[in-house]
Amino acid sequence: MTATAQAITEASTSRFAHVKEGELELKIHYNDTGANAANAASANAGTVVMLHGSGPGASGWANFNRNVEPLVAAGYRVILMDCPGWSKSDPIVCTASRSELNGRVLKGLLDVLDIERVHILGNSMGGHSAVAFALANPHRVGKLVLMGGGTGGPSNFAPMPTEGIKLLQGLYREPTIENLKRMMNVFVYDPSALTEDLMKARLDNMLAQRVHLENFVKSLAANPKQFTDYGPRLGEIAAPTLVIWGRDDRFVPMDIGLRLIAGMQNAQLHVFNRCGHWAQWEHADAFNRMVLDFLQH
Repeated sequence: MTATAQAITEASTSRFAHVKEGELELKIHYNDTGANAANAASANAGTVVMLHGSGPGASGWANFNRNVEPLVAAGYRVILMDCPGWSKSDPIVCTASRSELNGRVLKGLLDVLDIERVHILGNSMGGHSAVAFALANPHRVGKLVLMGGGTGGPSNFAPMPTEGIKLLQGLYREPTIENLKRMMNVFVYDPSALTEDLMKARLDNMLAQRVHLENFVKSLAANPKQFTDYGPRLGEIAAPTLVIWGRDDRFVPMDIGLRLIAGMQNAQLHVFNRCGHWAQWEHADAFNRMVLDFLQH
């Protein structure tokens, strides 16, 4: 086993940074696989930032632990940012655009780390946040990979809010193992792959920071439309973009992915069959190969 492989654990890559957000100073947690000499080659390949979704108990590591190692092995520095209001990052009530809040915090984190330009992988809320960052900081974006998110607004075909979003919001209000299982049952195409250990870890992460759950509910009450509809502005994004969707996504319908590629200047779409809202986890091997090829060519 190489030194790089030994280093990639949540604990060994865990870091904190202080980021200004208006009058606040937020302590933001992130995992950084490029923070040691074993990954010195990352300077040649560049930096990839991964942004997680909005589910209760989500974190960068929980969302992307199946995707880090191939990128590091290819020479990339990989940073997983926990958005404010999730996991070990500071709590916050968001009364405006959550997408833009996360985009500003990402900019602050990159400034602290003295990183000028990054590729961004965003899942669900992370996709929205990646688009917000790209619109505000176009010169700091290399390529984008968006999975199950990127712009708000209604689906033309599915009832809104979707089945999955209703279950997600219900879980925030009543964080029980039963409600977690109900949500996760529609989160992925094949729930038999979800182990009891995974469920327990997710529940423990949720309950460790009840203030995050309470603040999410307060945020929705203050502004039910947390994620900006960037449809009219998508044409401003020139960064090469790979949009990846699950054909069976019951949280964000596939026609939202079609809106993204119709609006962006340089976007392509890949659809996984038998896949829900967690493409990077459900089809990890194929996803990793696809992303590496996209970033390298």
